[in-house]
Amino acid sequence: MSRQNHAPDEEGKVRLDKWLWAARFYKTRQLAHEALELGRVTLGGERVKASRVVKVGDRLHLRINQLEYDIEVRTLTAQRRSASEAQLLYAESEASRLAREEKQALLKAERVSFPHGAGRPTKKDRREIQRFKNGS
Repeated sequence: MSRQNHAPDEEGKVRLDKWLWAARFYKTRQLAHEALELGRVTLGGERVKASRVVKVGDRLHLRINQLEYDIEVRTLTAQRRSASEAQLLYAESEASRLAREEKQALLKAERVSFPHGAGRPTKKDRREIQRFKNGS
């Protein structure tokens, strides 16, 4: 009979994909697993499998969308908790935090510089577009 265990077992072992999910870097374990499979998470500069056992003191490099994180594992857990508790599971390096904040500000400035459209064209706009395309 198999038992499901949501907490680290006697030896304190937690799978890396489960820890990334519990630390709230990914919304689901499946997304964490896929990020590991695609090489978006490295441990000591090397790709790792989702089943890799994470240990306190491990240094991880994560790429999530266009942002990068350099973190050190502080605490092990396989149980997803609140965001404030999840932040206690790891420590992000100061250089990583500053680079990430700078990148976020740059992305935000890029979004502001691109004008948004007026939405769907009205019936009148569609007729004008058709006239323009047909050369009338």
